[in-house]
Amino acid sequence: MSSESLATERQAGRAVGEARAALAAAVTERHYALNPELERRFGQAGREKCLQDANYHLSYLAESLGSALPALFADYVAWAKVMLEARGVPAKDLARNLEVLRDVLRERLPAEEGELAARYVEEGIKRLPHVAPDLPAFVSDAEPHAALARGYIEALLAGRRHEASRLVLEAVEEGVGVRDVYLHVFQRAQREVGRLWQLNLLSVAQEHYCTAATQLVMSQLYPRIFSTERNGRTLVATCVAGDLHEIGLRMVADFFEMEGWDTFYVGANAPAASVVQAIAERDADVLAVSATITSHVRALRELIAAVRAERETRHVKVLAGGYPFNVAPGLWREVGADASARDAAGAVEAATRLAEGGAA
Repeated sequence: MSSESLATERQAGRAVGEARAALAAAVTERHYALNPELERRFGQAGREKCLQDANYHLSYLAESLGSALPALFADYVAWAKVMLEARGVPAKDLARNLEVLRDVLRERLPAEEGELAARYVEEGIKRLPHVAPDLPAFVSDAEPHAALARGYIEALLAGRRHEASRLVLEAVEEGVGVRDVYLHVFQRAQREVGRLWQLNLLSVAQEHYCTAATQLVMSQLYPRIFSTERNGRTLVATCVAGDLHEIGLRMVADFFEMEGWDTFYVGANAPAASVVQAIAERDADVLAVSATITSHVRALRELIAAVRAERETRHVKVLAGGYPFNVAPGLWREVGADASARDAAGAVEAATRLAEGGAA
């Protein structure tokens, strides 16, 4: 893509973001005007939910345009279809809502920006018929330690965190590696919990319980993790401002500890100034930064820019990760990072290459 085309798409993304509230209101009003039965079916609460959904659509669209990657918005549309159908909202309602969004963008934004944004939405609409209504489970018999992972997940879903902890600790005592537990049990459990929430088979409270329980079990393995001989390298790890999904990056940081890195885990929702300060104070070799949803990509881009702007931190290598980077493999270059990875093991490999002066 030429620099001129990239600038145009980013400008369209900014235009959508700046006008989001007005656009969402216009979409909601028109959607209800064209479909008067919605008032009877869902009442005022439905109208408020429609407005909320329009804001979500526009937030993801703005980030997708800002990164010049239509795949990000198309993936969001696919996710939304499954999530909404599981809650009784048929795909045809989502398609109609997106069609209204497309038309409002063409009418309300400047011609070039509106047409570009509308094309992104149209691509999402075209994908809808091809999205399966169900999602395959993240644990299968073909995967390593499948029985352990399945037992662990079942214990969590039943609210038996002590049993979940016992299963993991006994497996480690019997010789299962901590790395394998992280990759094949904890990581798959978190993904399975997310799948069940999307399918409306799990409440938000249950999802939070499972995450908190896994964090507790992880902490019980720390004596084994922090006993590794140090290699002299330092990692600072953070989630971007606004991102409260920290467990994935916590797993990544623990993997670095297992490989002998000293890690400084800033955690979730960290201000850019605090991250820059942490890098400078610890003379970090690598910054690992995570955005778990597409609507946080802009904050990640801005954080990297802030790190590059300071003389004391511009040398640090940046490893970007999170779900959007798996959807769009080239996204890490667009945000100004030095590399990306799909999981914790890959993150350590990529960071080691960067620290040794190699390319991504």
